[in-house]
Amino acid sequence: MTAESAPFCLTFKVFHSEISLTQFLAARLVDAHHMRLPTLFSQGFILVDGQTARSEQGVSLGQTVKVYLPGHQEAAVDTRWRRVWENEELLALYKPHLLPVSRTTRNLYHTLISLVRRETPYTECQLLHRLDTETAGLIVLAKDKAADRKWKPLLNQLMVEKIYYAWVSGEPEWAHKEYACELSEKKGSLIRSQVYVVEPQASALFLKPKYSKTAFSVVQREPGRALIECQLFTGRKHQIRAQLAHLGHPLLGDKIYAHQGWYYLQRLERALSEQDYQRLTSRYQRLEAVKLVLSLPERVEITTDTYRY
Repeated sequence: MTAESAPFCLTFKVFHSEISLTQFLAARLVDAHHMRLPTLFSQGFILVDGQTARSEQGVSLGQTVKVYLPGHQEAAVDTRWRRVWENEELLALYKPHLLPVSRTTRNLYHTLISLVRRETPYTECQLLHRLDTETAGLIVLAKDKAADRKWKPLLNQLMVEKIYYAWVSGEPEWAHKEYACELSEKKGSLIRSQVYVVEPQASALFLKPKYSKTAFSVVQREPGRALIECQLFTGRKHQIRAQLAHLGHPLLGDKIYAHQGWYYLQRLERALSEQDYQRLTSRYQRLEAVKLVLSLPERVEITTDTYRY
């Protein structure tokens, strides 16, 4: 098997000794691939420390297991997540742009949660909240199911401050602005996932309005664009994106809220071209979660230095 001809490959680290290889993989593969294990073993597509593996063997602490999946394809994404902070129950990670946090139609294994489960001892870690695929930055996970049951109902008390940076189109007239409104999906919208600032005179069109509030501050100005700090007081779907677009400053690279959603609709029919991305100015929306403050009950500030102006 050459590098050029090798099918899609998953790499697992073993963090516990004397585990049956078959059981180890059964807990880590989706059902369709679990059912193919006998064939994968017989055809030599499962390796332990570089050697062809047998279904009956065990695996030990420190070993590396590789599983090749002929015919399986996933979208190419940046898988370079990194650990930023942790305690006994929680992990704070940095997620790069375009890496989905969980399973999508195009990615079963190249997701943040799957990568963390494969590459750390926390094989049952759980997402406490989410980031859009195109959004980068800080995200908090529970290390196991018990921690998830404990902290998910208390998420609002746990995460007491969230700061994002956004590159936007245009230069705001204001330096600081607190903006509060109701956000909702809208009847008849061409993009079902899009949310809008609710217009009182057309309230019947809006499905489930929810109050939202954000504080915006200009961090940097450049010709035709600006870097905005966004402090969330509520956590509504697409809150920053929808509010900034309504204020006349959509995120650079935003396919839904910039250019009247034209590029999102185009992408449903065809792949976007280099010219399309040049007009968008980015292959992804320029939004990044740069600071989280947790109350444990001590105050824990978690920041990332990866954001570049």
